[in-house]
Amino acid sequence: MNIALLGYGKMGKTIERLATEAGHTIVYTSGSNSQSGNLKLANVAIEFSTPETAVANITQCFENNIPVVSGTTGWLSEKPKIEKLCKKRNGSFIYASNFSVGVNLFFEVNKHLAKLMKPWKEYNVSIEEIHHLEKKDAPSGTAITLAEGIIENHDSKHWELDKNGDGVINISAKREPEVKGTHTIEYTSAIDTISITHEAHSRDGFAKGAIIAAEFLKDKKGIFTMKEVLGI
Repeated sequence: MNIALLGYGKMGKTIERLATEAGHTIVYTSGSNSQSGNLKLANVAIEFSTPETAVANITQCFENNIPVVSGTTGWLSEKPKIEKLCKKRNGSFIYASNFSVGVNLFFEVNKHLAKLMKPWKEYNVSIEEIHHLEKKDAPSGTAITLAEGIIENHDSKHWELDKNGDGVINISAKREPEVKGTHTIEYTSAIDTISITHEAHSRDGFAKGAIIAAEFLKDKKGIFTMKEVLGI
């Protein structure tokens, strides 16, 4: 499979290494100050760029009939427009706030726990996310997805960053050196705390999941999610 990498930072280079090891070919790369190869040779594009460039990158791929796997966060106010363009172009698109297989399993565990906790009003729910110092958006897209999963299955109404309140899921976002990504959901009462945590040990999990998504998307038409990719 010929892959274009839109965004050639640490994540892009990790995807390049794992994709090459899996027998795929990188035919195009683009970063903030450079590009190399031929985008039109790609069977699929994997997009991990920046919130400022994601929409233009994805649009360019749709205009060239190239399926897109996107993991860039911080641009989701534009996502309905991108999905409309995908349908108009009869394109192929997968967006995920996190492509890690483990995180996507964690999303499902989070939803199930929210259902179990819904009747127990004495518990307050909160989310903590910790990432490396270079991460630009806060809270993380993964934390937002976790909050949305709770809201779908619980009495919580919405999430806020660093704000408590009735029906509010408080999300705290911390930035520390060399942290790949840790997310913890806590249900706290006066007598005890129930918590679940996912901790990433390296970028390989995110990159591997993006490659699995790209393999799934090749030769398909439509808009998909990681639930469909992983069959969960």
